[in-house]
Amino acid sequence: MRSLLLQVMAVTSINLRSMGQRRWLSLSTVIAVALVVIVLLAFLAMANGFQRTIAGAGTDDIAIVLRAGSQAEINSTVSRDQVRLIEDGPGIARGSDGKPLISPELYLVVDGLKRSTRTKANLPLRGTGEQGATLRKGVAITSGRMFSRGSNEVVVGKALLREFEGFEPGSTVSFGATRWTVVGVFEAGGSVFESEIWADLPVVQSLFNRNNIVQTVRARLTAPAALSALRTYSDKDPRLKLDVKSEAAYFAEQASKTSDLIQKLGWPLAIAMALGALAGALNTMYSSVAARATEIATLRAIGFGGFPAFVGTLAESLSLAAIGGLLGAAATYLIFDGVTASTLGGNFTQVVFDFKLSGWLIAEGVGLALVVGLVGGLFPAIRAARMPIVAGLYA
Repeated sequence: MRSLLLQVMAVTSINLRSMGQRRWLSLSTVIAVALVVIVLLAFLAMANGFQRTIAGAGTDDIAIVLRAGSQAEINSTVSRDQVRLIEDGPGIARGSDGKPLISPELYLVVDGLKRSTRTKANLPLRGTGEQGATLRKGVAITSGRMFSRGSNEVVVGKALLREFEGFEPGSTVSFGATRWTVVGVFEAGGSVFESEIWADLPVVQSLFNRNNIVQTVRARLTAPAALSALRTYSDKDPRLKLDVKSEAAYFAEQASKTSDLIQKLGWPLAIAMALGALAGALNTMYSSVAARATEIATLRAIGFGGFPAFVGTLAESLSLAAIGGLLGAAATYLIFDGVTASTLGGNFTQVVFDFKLSGWLIAEGVGLALVVGLVGGLFPAIRAARMPIVAGLYA
């Protein structure tokens, strides 16, 4: 056993040291594997960043109430009478003045202009109640001020300002036939709310002819466990029959749909490219075995077995793949991590997010690279192990 181990170590060392003799073939394999990893990790970083932006917006002690069956805010409708019934529901927290901590909200789609492409895109205009900002975590005005109630003023999220033009504080924007003044910029802990425009609910209702309806109602719960009582209250009252869920659950559902779609695009493309990289790896390793045929036969003639040749060849292939995988991961981190982008979310409006690479995603990319190296080296390794001594010496 000790002798076999020494043989394996010796042959593996010879193989790894000889890679420089085939530098161009080896380099082509490393680059091909690195490109596969870059493509895969770029899509995974996009999906991860989008999911973090959406899912990070919700909390368990905020309930969101929508029309039954609605999958998104834009498809929901809640009447004024239903809002009043929700105010009296069980589990709703109240402020020091005794009023329920709720925020009826209207969610509309308006046009914006992307800075990068100068093309129009759908942006969310949210009419919020008086408690709208306080019912969201981490909201703070970073520039200017909050809009005044009863006026045509808006505040915009800092992510939206970064990605779309014309929303600087003091500028005037037109939504439909109405002009609005941007008076401030807010942050919201990097969540999806930073991709929105906020205005006073009654003003938005009046100017967009939605006087008697909202689309969602946000309510602070006395405790996360109170959600069940509020849901039962809604189900039993025939005047309501609304969907009641925690804000965390709602945004988790919204995030999973788009991030799953991005991953379903990324993995097939990466696998298709991996097949090309696999062909390159096979070519490299078969060339390696052919170049070392005399060397392998000589080792066999002086007593080395076929297994060390198998392990040595496979180790060379895996080493090239590992180098390519790590190179691809490093390139993806330098090029994509933290890059800002926007895409359509569940409400058919733009969501601004940052690409986010994580340690687990890097492990997935390097893992795919090692699979390419394993498969690409397996058959050449078998060939090296079975090479006849006489044929190798004549080669």
